[in-house]
Amino acid sequence: MKLTFLFFILLSLVTNAQNIKVSKGKVQRFESFKSQFMDDRNVDVWLPNDYSENEKYAVLYMHDGQMLFDAETTWNQQAWEVDEVAGKLNAESKVKKFIVVGIWNIPEKRHPEYFPQKPYESLTPVQRDTITAQLQKAGRTKAVFKPYSDLYLKFLVTELKPFIDLNFSTLTDKDNTFIAGSSMGGLISMYAICEYPDVFGAAACISTHWPGIFAVENNPIPEAFYTYLRKNLPNPKTNRIYFDYGDQTLDALYPPLQEKADAVMIEKGFTSDNWLTKFFPGKNHSEEAWAERLPIPLEFLLRK
Repeated sequence: MKLTFLFFILLSLVTNAQNIKVSKGKVQRFESFKSQFMDDRNVDVWLPNDYSENEKYAVLYMHDGQMLFDAETTWNQQAWEVDEVAGKLNAESKVKKFIVVGIWNIPEKRHPEYFPQKPYESLTPVQRDTITAQLQKAGRTKAVFKPYSDLYLKFLVTELKPFIDLNFSTLTDKDNTFIAGSSMGGLISMYAICEYPDVFGAAACISTHWPGIFAVENNPIPEAFYTYLRKNLPNPKTNRIYFDYGDQTLDALYPPLQEKADAVMIEKGFTSDNWLTKFFPGKNHSEEAWAERLPIPLEFLLRK
């Protein structure tokens, strides 16, 4: 296994990085990063302007990597502008010095990769059939829906993180390892910190897609998520979680669902010391909206 993994590391290095357009820092791209568990995908690593091998950096892992840096290359001409925000935070020393790892999604497989697997498996067969029908109607799957997010997280934790820690100057402990994403990426970030609380010290779940599908009525998924959280939320003394949401476009579905999630957080002992939920009235479900408020979750995750 170790030899095979080393081969994957070397193969990724041979196909490694090229600079892409950013305004602060630089991005190294590892094309077609190899995995034993998932399809190959690009991985972008953002480094601050003053990155040095003589310093150690916290690491922020972010989903939907192709949407993070350069709006000229995205499908909707929007981006999170992570280089702008991260560069400013690093330069102002408001947070721990950090690098960002952007894991690209595979568009046609994004839903099964990001959908929390164990809550889904708790549903009845009839409920699962309903979910498949809804996702087929929305064009998110053609086959019977079956999430494999456990494998996606295994890829992150056992393949990608060791690669990053080997090839960059990082702080490897959980208190310096963070995960973040929006929409379905918010769900998988929530799932990651619950499944691997000793790997990820904090998670930012932005515009978290609690419905899982695209309807709320007669939808068993949110309750399955809340039940899972009651049993699996990490210890509030050792881990921190950030949520936020707007109320326009797809985010219009989220306010009552997030309120129920917040009630679970309180029930499980989370307080303002280790949990933050922010509501942004009038904001929609888009990279532009997330870019506008990105400093808030990053300062929460990476606070000194």
